[in-house]
Amino acid sequence: MKSIIKSKKGISPILATLLLIVIAVAAVIVTYAWVITFTESTTSQAGAILTVENIRFDTATDDIVITIRNSGTADGTVDSVYVGTSSSNLVLQSASDVDPSPANGIVESGSTLTLTISNYSWTEGETYYFNIGTEEGMSLPFSREA
Repeated sequence: MKSIIKSKKGISPILATLLLIVIAVAAVIVTYAWVITFTESTTSQAGAILTVENIRFDTATDDIVITIRNSGTADGTVDSVYVGTSSSNLVLQSASDVDPSPANGIVESGSTLTLTISNYSWTEGETYYFNIGTEEGMSLPFSREA
């Protein structure tokens, strides 16, 4: 035991340098893996971000005109439009009553889409509830007074 403590031998400078290089490379690999995982998770969360820019109740034609803005990084496709007098009794509007039809309602990234709900019997002063759904699974609920 005494001979180990009194021994002046250590690791050679070449071995020490190699050990430091291996530790540095391992640290770089771990950091790279973490950064790649982090950027992939934040990129996959990005997509269509829809907001209601304007809504107009047209008294001449009984139409409801809704303008939607996509401020996200991906396109969104509107596939359903619901309207009702309360949030619990929304009625799906048929494709023939919505222009453009929900199947063609693509909101490109950074642009707007105007949806026109034709011949909807609305009453001035009453609050109407809307829910616009996309193929990507997003839902945009909102309400407005006519």
